[in-house]
Amino acid sequence: MTSVSPEWRKSSYSNSNGECVEIAVSLPGVLPVRDSKDPHGPALTFTPAAFTAFLAALKDSTLAGR
Repeated sequence: MTSVSPEWRKSSYSNSNGECVEIAVSLPGVLPVRDSKDPHGPALTFTPAAFTAFLAALKDSTLAGR
């Protein structure tokens, strides 16, 4: 079995205050997301469809106040 290391990319909306998220784009079928301040900490893992739905919910404020 071959192990694939994730290639992490920082959000284009990130700013210099350190409140950033990173997404790994090199793993087939999954999209891990992590806090860039804690690169060795946990990551949320989404399927591509779930990540698309998550982003849509953020954009239309469906998740506001939760």
